[in-house]
Amino acid sequence: MSGPAARLGPAELRELFLFEDLDDDQLAWVAEHGDVVGCPAGTALYREGEPAECFYVLLEGALRMSRRVGGDDVEIVRTDSPGVYAGAVQFYFGDRLDQVYGGSVTALTDCRFLALPAEQFATVFRRWYPMAVHLLEGMFVGQRSAAELVGQRERLLALGKLTAGLTHELNNPAAAAARATAALRDRFAGMRHKLALLSDGRIDGAVLRSLTGLQEDFVARIDGGVELTALQRSDREDELGDWLEQRGIASPWELAAVFVGAGLDAGDLDRVAATVAPSFLEPALRWLAYTVETETLLAEITDSTGRITALVDAAKQYSQLDRAPHQPTDLHAGLDATLVMLGRKIGAGVRVVKEYDRSLPRVPAYAGELNQVWTNLVVNALDAMAGEGTLTLRTARDGDSALVEVADTGPGVPEELRRRIFEPFFTTKPVGQGTGLGLDVSWRIVVQRHGGDLRVRSAPGDTRFQVRLPLT
Repeated sequence: MSGPAARLGPAELRELFLFEDLDDDQLAWVAEHGDVVGCPAGTALYREGEPAECFYVLLEGALRMSRRVGGDDVEIVRTDSPGVYAGAVQFYFGDRLDQVYGGSVTALTDCRFLALPAEQFATVFRRWYPMAVHLLEGMFVGQRSAAELVGQRERLLALGKLTAGLTHELNNPAAAAARATAALRDRFAGMRHKLALLSDGRIDGAVLRSLTGLQEDFVARIDGGVELTALQRSDREDELGDWLEQRGIASPWELAAVFVGAGLDAGDLDRVAATVAPSFLEPALRWLAYTVETETLLAEITDSTGRITALVDAAKQYSQLDRAPHQPTDLHAGLDATLVMLGRKIGAGVRVVKEYDRSLPRVPAYAGELNQVWTNLVVNALDAMAGEGTLTLRTARDGDSALVEVADTGPGVPEELRRRIFEPFFTTKPVGQGTGLGLDVSWRIVVQRHGGDLRVRSAPGDTRFQVRLPLT
């Protein structure tokens, strides 16, 4: 870019729509402080992220404005209209705002610009238009504050829903473990009592050893039993109930239910009857039943505590509380944790399909923030399907990026809405059912925070939100 070449007179400035309503003193100030600078074709007037020092007005030529998105320059504006402006467009904030260029401007042809120094222009602009400056500042600060407040509110609401869902999910295994523990205490007491009857000296030691052998055999078969249908289970219980009733065993149907649940049949009970005398059959059967129940309850406690541990691990993975904020991240772990946290919302009518490319390397990322993105996209997909459909989570490698797709079989997003779907406060939901910030927050996390890309492809029955994250 060349240095100052000339200055424009007040009459020339008035021909530009931006200055046509200025009075003579104001035009004189602009003429005195505005430098005309040239920018040869193919060169950059300024680059995104550099300190915003000048407010530029196009005098002649054609320019291209672009922004950096996911490692690529995305063209925003292409124009050759004299009077269009760019550069330090928020100069009136002064040092109350970080003054950097929000995009890059490149000359497509040889161009001339009027360059006004941002700091000096801000001083006179606030003096010329005090009310306009107040309105502009109020609008900008108000929008930003509203977005922050609503965003905080949305995050709190999401956290509340996730907490409620997690509490509900934790309550089920915790209650099951408590019930099993209470029942286990009773079974141990019964086992001690029956063991005392069996070992009071009136039963042969070899017989007792045979019973303990049967005990170990029955216990070993509990986990490997074939799953029975309700009808098969009922028939088996009737068979064992008749067997026990014929031998004078009290409450035969209670014992039958225990033995069938452990995968035992009449042949197993025949082995017990062949081992002990008829007078010891009932104590032996009840002792074995207590053993079987005890093992079943222990398995239930193990399963319940395992589910609790898995839920806690999922919550830790989701929140990333014990991890560094930026680190190599397993995208699949975050997606799985999100599904666990949203398990209550998914519902029975939604089928979840995972198409993961397990060869995908870890991605350098803020894992906790990405989990917020997955939450927003999954919740949007679930809302679109209204409880019925297929939710697909897909990962793949796309060049130098990792691709994550969240797809649903809902009605789709119309073309006229698709263009605005990532705008702040824009929502397709009824009033009171959406803040319109979920996708805006997701876009900022993916694009601005991670240098990635977020886009939507939609047709009825196939809507896909695609997230691309740089692998390096």
